[in-house]
Amino acid sequence: MSDALALFERFARNAKNFGERARLESRDVHPFDERNIHPEIANVSLGLFDNGHYSQATFEAFKLLDNLVQSVSGISETGYKLMMSAFNEASPKIQLNALQTMSDKDEQMGFRFVFAGSMSAIRNPRGHEIRADPIELCLDHLSFASVLLRTLESRISP
Repeated sequence: MSDALALFERFARNAKNFGERARLESRDVHPFDERNIHPEIANVSLGLFDNGHYSQATFEAFKLLDNLVQSVSGISETGYKLMMSAFNEASPKIQLNALQTMSDKDEQMGFRFVFAGSMSAIRNPRGHEIRADPIELCLDHLSFASVLLRTLESRISP
């Protein structure tokens, strides 16, 4: 593909978000650095993001999160069911804190629903539908996925 054709294709793909992209591209720092996007999420989402595929960048980030929870927990389910099982406060496969106080148990339960909800509300629609997310929504989703991934990394066990 010629350079001119590649440039035209990129422009055409990003026409909807052109004003937003131009504003972001004029910054000295990449939006991933401004938002402190987790490096593992950047590995799966940066190329898609930079090419204007915002919905796909979000989907890949949450798919990564799903795969990591599956790997850490040893549970073969995916999505909502996986998160509800993995973070179950009564017998968690992934324990986020000591689970000694009511506050500990509330935190575990809260993250159980946050992780599960993110699969239903953010990942699933992008996996089953054609979406055209705006750039800022994508950055919000990637920031949220980064929080969840850092929460997973700071777990007590396993």
